[in-house]
Amino acid sequence: MSKENNVIQFYVLCNKLKHTIRTGWKNWNVKSDRLESVAEHIYGVQMLSLAMYSEFQYDIDIKKVIFMLAIHELGETIIGDLTLFDISSKEKAKIEHEAVSKILDGLLDGQEILELFLEFEKKESKEALFAFQCDKLECDLQCKLYDEDNLVDFNEKLDNKIMQDERIRVLSLNEKKWSSMWLKFSLNSYPYDENFQAIANYALKHKISKQ
Repeated sequence: MSKENNVIQFYVLCNKLKHTIRTGWKNWNVKSDRLESVAEHIYGVQMLSLAMYSEFQYDIDIKKVIFMLAIHELGETIIGDLTLFDISSKEKAKIEHEAVSKILDGLLDGQEILELFLEFEKKESKEALFAFQCDKLECDLQCKLYDEDNLVDFNEKLDNKIMQDERIRVLSLNEKKWSSMWLKFSLNSYPYDENFQAIANYALKHKISKQ
């Protein structure tokens, strides 16, 4: 295939993410006329990474982080937006790696991009761990914004399949707000450093939509 065809084919495939709605918002029946797409999440997490890098002066290659975040949801163009409650992390990694390998197969720098994707998945480098923390925190901040607009009825939680997870069930019994539950879930579940913990705790205590 020609380079021109490769560019167009890759772009059109990725363009699907503009219309792929984040599964979590559908699971919780967020009552908004316009729910966040995966593409919008990618933009949001990139902007969050720039702010975290700027304010806390991380010793990382921020350009690498931005590139990493640009492709971290690439597999969802084929497999859709699967959450940790839909499929095991091991199984998701398997089918996602296969999807990304297939997507990048025709690109000249495909192998280099694939290695960057796998680096993000492993969370071993400074850049990958930073990007991972941004990815998780951005989701919770968007959750907080939806909550502040009263777009979720937390009383509907008992009918949500996610409530089958014991960690979520316990948190839901102790929290009155949907977003507080998710912020605390992430604080308890992910390897947040002190800066990410500080931002999450700030969001727990303050209204963020009127900053």
